[in-house]
Amino acid sequence: MSHQQVDEETPLLQSVQQKKARTPLPWRQFSIILFLQLAEPLTSQVISPFAPQLIRDIGITNGDETRVGHYVGLMHSLFFATQALTVLHWSRISDHIGRKPVILTGLFGLSISMYCFGLSRTFLGLVLSRALNGALNGNIGVIKSMMVEITDSTNLAQAYAYMPIAWSSGGTLGPLIGGSLSRPVDRFPNIFGHSQFLKTYPYFLACAVPATFSALAWVVTFLFLQETVPARVTLGRLLKGKYCEDSTPVKVPVTPTGSTDSLCTEDTAQCANADSKPLPLRSLLIPKVIIAAGNYAALSLLDIAFRAVQPLFFATPLELGGLGLDPPRIGNILAIYGVINGLFQIFFFADLHDRFGSKTIYSAAMAAAVPMIITLPILNAVARVQGLSLTVWVIVGLQLVLSMILNLAYSCVFIYIAAASPNHASLGATNGIAQLGVSIVRTIGPASATSIFSLSIKNPHQAWIVYYYMISLVCLGICASLFLPRRLWDRR
Repeated sequence: MSHQQVDEETPLLQSVQQKKARTPLPWRQFSIILFLQLAEPLTSQVISPFAPQLIRDIGITNGDETRVGHYVGLMHSLFFATQALTVLHWSRISDHIGRKPVILTGLFGLSISMYCFGLSRTFLGLVLSRALNGALNGNIGVIKSMMVEITDSTNLAQAYAYMPIAWSSGGTLGPLIGGSLSRPVDRFPNIFGHSQFLKTYPYFLACAVPATFSALAWVVTFLFLQETVPARVTLGRLLKGKYCEDSTPVKVPVTPTGSTDSLCTEDTAQCANADSKPLPLRSLLIPKVIIAAGNYAALSLLDIAFRAVQPLFFATPLELGGLGLDPPRIGNILAIYGVINGLFQIFFFADLHDRFGSKTIYSAAMAAAVPMIITLPILNAVARVQGLSLTVWVIVGLQLVLSMILNLAYSCVFIYIAAASPNHASLGATNGIAQLGVSIVRTIGPASATSIFSLSIKNPHQAWIVYYYMISLVCLGICASLFLPRRLWDRR
């Protein structure tokens, strides 16, 4: 954006320009939101360790080991595919009937679908359970909207800095639970050896843990979570289409500091948007929403492609272009990354954002992805000469640092999405549009990246094709970032 257009880019967040003191986070509600965010990564990642063996056990491949990966990938993609079909609708509904009913529905769907997954003994049962899991879970966009609504312009960046804790914790605990509690009769015969139920359903216990967690989160939401939508209608009135004529306003929940401005500034005209009604979908398909959603999709495609290739690279034998690490070492690397990334975001993102702003951090984060990807072939080249030497582990550490920098882009793009919403009442729908694009790319991203990686290790002449592919995704993300304004959009 040029300097001549500054009048159209009045900053929505004033903390950078005016150095206002941060409002303390409303920890009671904020901690509940972080707790709720654990549910999705737990349920989506818990099946990862036992999915290949589960596919073998149900006999869908008829003993053909080469088909196992196909069915495992299908199960993983189903969650995001069905989520893509419904997440926008859930987010738009939450703008009308409130966030809390939609979150309760999503948690109920997560819990029931995971119990059903653990009880499934056919591939059709697994497919239906996984599809139900994604279709009923529209919480991710709704929770992001709530996070905007319980914060204000001074502490939103600080709030987003805590988001990686929930995702890192869930992404770490999910595989740990799935790997430890699958087939418990075989693993812990002294404890579960006499359980005929667990012999019949060997993966139920692993699925029951995230299912029970989601049920507990439902109770916490029902009892303690406060609604943040200022004007709501009943579901019946929404279905009849009468909400346009008559919406009953309710008092806006006030944060502990007495602030109700969320992303509004103190300008009266802007804050009046908080009382406006949700806009129709076609009114949301405007350039700033499309730009913010497109950047989120580009970032997610790059990130999920790298996350899919990274463990494969670590596990691939050295002579085929990988690093030849065993599963415990790979698990330790990913766990260390999860912990350090969460701490780094908490302690540094808010201060970095106050100093440099969203655009600078986002651009730097995307640029860091290029050396992050190049560390992969460098690791293989060094390991071929020196083995698993200190130099190799230093490069692995550098890769993790670059990954943490890349993750800073998520918090920035969330702020851009919140600022892109045409009015306060359409935050849910705006987040739903953004999440729709992300769900689509997360459906195709892992499969495309891992397939290209497999192609690259089969033919030595095509060894770099997977890295070319991922660098092209970086270029796509950098090009998309050029459309982001240096100053956040003004809802006026």
